[in-house]
Amino acid sequence: MIVLCLAPSMHAQQDAQYTQYMYNTVSVNPGYAGSRGHLSIAALYRNQWLGLDGAPETQTLNVHTPLGYRGVGLGISVVNDKIGPTSETYFDVDFSYTIQTSFDGKLSFGLKASAHMLDIRYSELDEFEIDPQLQAQQDIRNKFSPNIGAGVYYHTDRFYAGASVPRLLETTHFDEASVSTATERINWYMITGYVWDINPFLKFKPTVLGKMVQGAPLQVDLSANFMLNEKFIGGIAYRWDAAFSGLVGFRLSDEIFLGLAYDREITDLGAATFNDGSFEVIFRYDFIKNLGNLKSPRFF
Repeated sequence: MIVLCLAPSMHAQQDAQYTQYMYNTVSVNPGYAGSRGHLSIAALYRNQWLGLDGAPETQTLNVHTPLGYRGVGLGISVVNDKIGPTSETYFDVDFSYTIQTSFDGKLSFGLKASAHMLDIRYSELDEFEIDPQLQAQQDIRNKFSPNIGAGVYYHTDRFYAGASVPRLLETTHFDEASVSTATERINWYMITGYVWDINPFLKFKPTVLGKMVQGAPLQVDLSANFMLNEKFIGGIAYRWDAAFSGLVGFRLSDEIFLGLAYDREITDLGAATFNDGSFEVIFRYDFIKNLGNLKSPRFF
């Protein structure tokens, strides 16, 4: 308790966390916008640390598409992230420009423009367990702040890699006279993956996601997924020193994909007395113009 009282600042999770990041790349890298080659809509819901009061809860909706044949892609995303009495909503517009680097290789440069809305409901805090100074604070409603981001994304039919910074501006949400301050830090993302054909019926795809932010340890997510008969996906994932995950996915048709993930913490927070794990579901619909030209579904 003495150490906590003397600490000048504390660092915690800021950007929303995803286990199925391989199906939600546009949320962290604007260069991905339009890379699927057709209009794509995806909705994701994540409930982190089930049963723990005030645990993170995230809803994401994104739409992105190529525009014509000039290498331009456009996307729109809405991300709502709730942690305790705090709610943050991002309205993002993504723009990408793609150049052909080889027969099957494409390199995309992306820009992201964001509108950030912040709500803090001090009135919801337990009046018997919080600092009286916080009790006296007025609720913050829809505080607006802009931001920008950038990313680069390279892919072929088998391989992809990207680097991005979704939020470049380190916005401070409270002035120095406030009881507390919160400053957004720059989060760096790196993502890569490769698809192998084990046999005509089975594909294997390992992926890696790295996340770096000042004041927090390097976060690395490793996953291994298998696709059977172009329909069923199953795999496991490991978040370094944090959690193990199980993933399943179903291609209900050429256009419809449904994915589920469950995380189990391996930290002290993962004890059954604290929470029942984390659950995530994603639904994606691809508006494929000509199914006759679709040789095999995209695995990323």
